[in-house]
Amino acid sequence: MPNHPIHLPQSILPGIFSLPGHREGSLAYLIVEKGGQNILIDCPLWTEELQAWLQEQGGVGTLWISHRDAIGPKLGKIQDQFRCAIAIQEQEAYLIPGRSLTPFQDQYFLTPDIRALWTPGYSPGSSCLYVEQQGGILFTGRHLLPIAPGQIGPIRQEKTFHWGRQLASVAKLCSSLAHKPLAYLCPGANRRYLGELGLIADPWPQLKALDLEGLRAVKGEE
Repeated sequence: MPNHPIHLPQSILPGIFSLPGHREGSLAYLIVEKGGQNILIDCPLWTEELQAWLQEQGGVGTLWISHRDAIGPKLGKIQDQFRCAIAIQEQEAYLIPGRSLTPFQDQYFLTPDIRALWTPGYSPGSSCLYVEQQGGILFTGRHLLPIAPGQIGPIRQEKTFHWGRQLASVAKLCSSLAHKPLAYLCPGANRRYLGELGLIADPWPQLKALDLEGLRAVKGEE
């Protein structure tokens, strides 16, 4: 089932917008921060209109990359245009040669209340971004995705680097956020399952109910 065409930017929460990703069916996001230090999550589909719109929002302070497939062909143009930092988990930094990068290991604080967490599995350097605002927001890239309307979970795909590590990363993520608020989850693909809200609300019950042992036997998807 193909993803439905989407018309973005779309305001999904105060100061947070979803954007079309550079790959068909994928999503990028913009977090508007005070002082012009906006955070762009993954490479969007780059157009002159989007460039102008980003400029109107105050530009981009940091481009954070959640996984290797989110590195778009216009990444260099984004950094040149906005003179932004590029944060990426260290195992995938080699995929962006010749650029000024901020590689991180297990975790990295973009701001005092916005933290990147390494969650390998879909790719070696996959990571999630946790925002301790508005009740808690988790940007998951390809680590956790909608699997049906309003339902989320890990998906074993043909391109998955290591399924066992991905499931272990889900457990680690749930443990690290167990005492943190989590009101929303924003994935990097499968927009067709997000409905009009453009996100997953109240994801904690689903995350805690995941049968990770049972999922270890799941075969890959085409």
